Amino acid sequence: MTDDPRPFGLTRREHIMDELRRAGAVRVRDLARDLDVAELTIRRDIGRLADQGLVTRVHGGATLRSDLDTSVAARGSASAPRFRVGMVVPSLNYYWPQIVLGARAAATEQRVQLVLRGASYAIDDQRRQISSLVDSGGVHGLIVAPETVGPDGHALLQWLDALPIPVVLAERQAPAALALTRLEWVTTDHVFGGELAMRHLAALGHRRVGIVTADSPTSAPLRRGWFRAIAELGVEATVDVSASLDQLASAARGDLVGSLLDEVRATETTAMMVHSDPQALLVQQHATDAGFSIPGDLAIIAYDDEIAGSGEPPLTALRPAKQQVGRRAVEVMTARLTEGPRRPVEHVQIVPELCERASTVPAAAG
Repeated sequence: MTDDPRPFGLTRREHIMDELRRAGAVRVRDLARDLDVAELTIRRDIGRLADQGLVTRVHGGATLRSDLDTSVAARGSASAPRFRVGMVVPSLNYYWPQIVLGARAAATEQRVQLVLRGASYAIDDQRRQISSLVDSGGVHGLIVAPETVGPDGHALLQWLDALPIPVVLAERQAPAALALTRLEWVTTDHVFGGELAMRHLAALGHRRVGIVTADSPTSAPLRRGWFRAIAELGVEATVDVSASLDQLASAARGDLVGSLLDEVRATETTAMMVHSDPQALLVQQHATDAGFSIPGDLAIIAYDDEIAGSGEPPLTALRPAKQQVGRRAVEVMTARLTEGPRRPVEHVQIVPELCERASTVPAAAG
């Protein structure tokens, strides 16, 4: 007997391909959990899909096949890759699959072979995955998204800056105080995103506003822009919460959101920005259950726009150009490898897009 009867195996592999087309990358452990099968079964499925030339196996998962994967790029042929670049991202799930998709598209155009590794948000894990690529001696450069805060984050950035191969940060940047002169980066201008969100709400007449941000590297620059705009516009900041609501147990999450909404009522707050989408939808759902009219009593603007459009009503959101971040990271790396050390160091910022939906209206309409 085999654990892979043909209909069930085919169904699993179709599910894997559907997830890859949707997200660009998948993790073995997530697929095993979702499909309620052993991780070994998923690895075998991915192996079969890779043998058919449909996917590329990566550490802990798979990505969609690129024309420049080792098995399809003939050594010495006109289509063979010019460079081999390692890419380490902290997640193959939320946010990062779109960046990976953009990077892979640019890599195919630039004849660059990407070697993708999924790490976590733990600094030790990030350094281990990066070290493995560097020690292999098989990559010409690195595109990475490391932690950047605190002594450990600063030490990691200094180590990256001193590596003998070029490094481009994706959705990360080094603090100016470190005075690192070799690292390049491509990031969303989250500071401008926070400011754009605040100015959008202010233009609609909101004068008492709140903010909720997750525990994320995006939160700090987002908050800088938000509060800078508040100071310039003379708007009153009434509610300020920093918490990862979607990661709390149900009871604790309900208590915290309930306390948040009590504060919204007490301060007569009329609008909020919530980062990220899952948190924004949680706040919206609890607010609706508590009797708030959205947007009549409370306007909500989300930040990320992965699932904000699925709210009821759909949430206005700031949308980072994630695929463009991945694409530009590859383009900056390719230019560096082609032109060498004399090329000026680039720090690229990409402006997020404001997607207006039904969750924000002029304050007078409430």
